[in-house]
Amino acid sequence: MDLCSLPEGCISQIISLTSPKDASRSSVISSIFRSASDSDVVWDKFLPSDYSEILSRSVSPVEFSSKKDLYFRLCHPILIDEGKISFCLERSSGKKCYMLSSRELCIIWGDTPRYWQWISLPPESRFSEVAELLDVCWLDIKGRIDARMLSRKTNYVAYAVLKFQPDTYGFDAQPANLSVKLGGQESEHNVILKPNTAPMSRRLGVLSRRLGVVDLRSRWLLRTHTVSSRADEAEHLRARSDGWMEIEMGEFFNDEGDEGVVEISLMEVNGGHWKKGLIVEGIEIRPRA
Repeated sequence: MDLCSLPEGCISQIISLTSPKDASRSSVISSIFRSASDSDVVWDKFLPSDYSEILSRSVSPVEFSSKKDLYFRLCHPILIDEGKISFCLERSSGKKCYMLSSRELCIIWGDTPRYWQWISLPPESRFSEVAELLDVCWLDIKGRIDARMLSRKTNYVAYAVLKFQPDTYGFDAQPANLSVKLGGQESEHNVILKPNTAPMSRRLGVLSRRLGVVDLRSRWLLRTHTVSSRADEAEHLRARSDGWMEIEMGEFFNDEGDEGVVEISLMEVNGGHWKKGLIVEGIEIRPRA
């Protein structure tokens, strides 16, 4: 059967059973396919069922001329919930993505000016404030999101979105523990957040001079430390297109959204090592690519 001979409404129904990516591709087949693929019947199926409720929480009105127009507008982050959370759709699948701002997170000592300060970084950050670590030995950051807010039957990954000041120190002394929990699922691993080989170099050099020993051992230790740190950095820290960096915290499968609350944690509380220079934009939860 020639699909182009079908009524436009039938073609729209067929396209609505595919994906946003397939719908966009089908528009080049013919004029009737283009009209059918642009219809609200198609794009209403690709929008999340609770999109009206999400739009009602938007900080600014989201204007659109059609469901397709709305879909692609939501592929770019919008701020919701008084600007503390951003929401968008994954372009090719229509799956929901959220970022919890640093103000939405629980940061131990976050409101103590001696340890943390809240700064504005326009246009780098989508949020009005981000958290900058001034000096702390107990790093404890937690986020929570109701699984019902996320897309069902979807593998999700949580990422810490951050950057570092030039004078950052203390993150090469002890790995941080990153974990994500949902129901009976738990993903956990330890990662060096920010390898910092220069302080190690200075400490080894000072030590060798004080002991009056040949610097060969300190050079070997530095070389070993540098190689392993770069490997950790290459494996875990990734640059983002928005100028920030991200580190994978863990993944989980959101089945029907009825498993409760997703709990996300970043901790480094061992050894009493003082740390400085971390800037936290938030924690992003998005589908596994």
